[in-house]
Parts: sequence; C-alpha cells; structure tokens
Amino acid sequence: MELAFYLSALVAVLATVGVITGTNAVHAVVYLIVSLIAVALVFFALGAPFAGALEIIVYAGAIMVLFVFVVMMLNLGGDDQTRSWRHPRHWVGPAALALVLLVVLMSLLLEGDLQRVITGDLLTARSVGLTLFGPWLMVVELAALLLLAALVTASHVGRRSNPLRNRKGQP
Repeated sequence: MELAFYLSALVAVLATVGVITGTNAVHAVVYLIVSLIAVALVFFALGAPFAGALEIIVYAGAIMVLFVFVVMMLNLGGDDQTRSWRHPRHWVGPAALALVLLVVLMSLLLEGDLQRVITGDLLTARSVGLTLFGPWLMVVELAALLLLAALVTASHVGRRSNPLRNRKGQP
C-alpha cells in the first residue's frame, strides 16, 4: 500500500512538472489530467475512496473538459497542435506516466488491498454534502461564480475580431 502511495505521488509530481514546463497548451492539459488521476490514486491509497472518486469525476472529468473546450476556443496553436501529436515525443511522457498508474492500480487489484481501500470510511458522501452545503456554502457558490466568469472571459478573449468592422471610418 505504501508503494502505491509513493509511486502515485511521484507520478503526480512528474506530471505537474510536465504541466509547468510544457510550451503547448494541449500538452499541458494532458499532463494535468494524468496528474489529477495520480492524485486520485493517492486518495485511494490513503483509504479515502470517496475523495478519489470525487477527484476523478469533478476534476479529471468535468473541469478538464472545460479546460479542453477553452483551449479549443482560443485556438492557441493553430493547425500545428493537431499535427504535433503524431510525433512520439509529445505523447510518450503522458503515456509512460499513465502506464505507471495502471501498474499501480493492477498491483492493488492483484494483492487484494483494494478491498481494504474501498471499505475505508474516512470520507463519506454524507460528510462531504454536509460540509459543502453547510458552513462552506458561500465558498462553493463563489467558486462556481469564479469558474463562470473565467469561462465568459475565455470566450470573449478567444473571439476573433470582425475584419469588416476594422475598416477606417467605421466604428
């Protein structure tokens, strides 16, 4: 169990370094997805399966889909982004880190330790619901408002200017 924790944490750190040092936005998003899945495996290794499931569903699922749409709307790299994935140097890193996570998950399944992880009761759905919709309700609503404002801003920034309106003599 400790080996799973340390390997998942190492993958999370390496993938996060890939996010920070990446020059292409799409590559950074892929590394970020691997990092979030590694953090979910860390939660599973610590005995908090509900936190791991929330990490995968909310962050690696919903938020990353939002990031991908924003990157697509901004069209930061043009057509070079789609052609660059054909070169192995761009997908070998995330694939190798994902393979390490797969090996960690398979070792947990084969050892039978996964049952001990899943039966952990450190964090339940009821306790998360009571916390989020109790004393932290205003913070959750403000975070949702901030995400909405970021999406509207990205949409506005990514919009191309109309070339017909940029002629002299027209507003």
